[in-house]
Amino acid sequence: MMFLARRTVPGRIKVISSVTVAALGLLFATLAYGTAAAREGLRVIGHDAGPQVVATAGLYLGLSDMDAQVATALLLGDRRQDALARYEKRRAEVGSALLQAHTLAGSDAAERRTISSVLEGLGRYERLASEALLLSTLPTPGSPGPASPSGGVVPGSTTPGTIASDDRALEAYRQATDLMTRELLPQAYNLTLESGTIVRHAYEEGHSTVVAVRLVALLCGALALGCLIWLQIYLARSFRRVFGLALLGATVATAACGIAGAVIMEREAASLATAKRDGFDSVLTLARARAISNSLHADQSRYLLDRVRADTYQHTFFDKSQSLVYLPAKNLSDYQRAVASLKNDRFLGMLERRDVAAAWRRFQEADRSLRAKSGASATSALTGPVRSAFDAYDATLVRLAEQHQAAFARAIAAGEGGLSGLWTLIPAGLVVITGGVLAGVWPRLKEYR
Repeated sequence: MMFLARRTVPGRIKVISSVTVAALGLLFATLAYGTAAAREGLRVIGHDAGPQVVATAGLYLGLSDMDAQVATALLLGDRRQDALARYEKRRAEVGSALLQAHTLAGSDAAERRTISSVLEGLGRYERLASEALLLSTLPTPGSPGPASPSGGVVPGSTTPGTIASDDRALEAYRQATDLMTRELLPQAYNLTLESGTIVRHAYEEGHSTVVAVRLVALLCGALALGCLIWLQIYLARSFRRVFGLALLGATVATAACGIAGAVIMEREAASLATAKRDGFDSVLTLARARAISNSLHADQSRYLLDRVRADTYQHTFFDKSQSLVYLPAKNLSDYQRAVASLKNDRFLGMLERRDVAAAWRRFQEADRSLRAKSGASATSALTGPVRSAFDAYDATLVRLAEQHQAAFARAIAAGEGGLSGLWTLIPAGLVVITGGVLAGVWPRLKEYR
């Protein structure tokens, strides 16, 4: 009986109408699913794990600069006020970054444990740093005056490490900097990696889903459009009348919704890609570059402060330089000669294709001049030309980071704005099109009653 009913005109109208409504339902369900996936991706990248990555990258920078300022304070002796003020400033920034990271970690037990471990290690580091700074102000055993870090300079010294220090203060600082470089900084970097993994997974899942939804939406839209056209042709032939305005309106609305949905999904995919690649990835890379650069600058102070480890600090300076701007070289001298002829876009490394070549070249030139000096002249070079060159280089990184941060914010805002429009389109389109189908079909079915 059901088969016979479908062969009647009303039965066929009901079947075609049902297929049409099912196709429309599939279209809007697909768009709703894609909208939810895009919203989740934007939330994770823009408001959850993304900011947590930036916060933990800032934590890495703050921790490395704390250690740098302790080395500088020990090196400068009585002229340590500025270094100590900067140490306290970085200390406060580290506390804020840890608090933000703890808040953003939510219920993630692993991240909370890592943050707690960093806090505990930071307390130990501060005790060692305070001990080193205090010992450096005490008289050296067997001498009537203050320890050499207060005066700071060994006149006429020609060894790589030209600054003498009381052994007790230097040993305390070695323990502090070893704790920082071997425990605290790796833990801070692990926090960044963990959150970065969450961001990458959220992006890959959200982007692939949105791209797939765009294709499915086009197919569902085409199916619904074909059903509507089929329904109108069938009604026109069966009832020998012109096309109904209600069904024509529903057809136009279906085409508009399908195209608009596909376009919005394409824009959402582009927003996710821009936020992740041009915004988030670049901001994170520059944050890491700033942290490594700051640690590299601290190696210059450590080089002058600790004669025993001077060669080690020169080598780590070279390694960190290579990670930022890679150029083929066997040692620091070869590297700095290569940097002298560096072109703006002909290098690899973390700063690849960044507009930092000129600033980087001036900084490496200042470092080469520093290593040719000794005694008071080396200290003056560190606090004068070297510091100025580093500040100019760091300011270039900050400007680039601000540009990418603005691009990141724009991409997130654009993506969320597009989703708001789609959430309005879905229910409105469903009501209008379904109403048009019913308005076009119902009068014809009434003729058979």
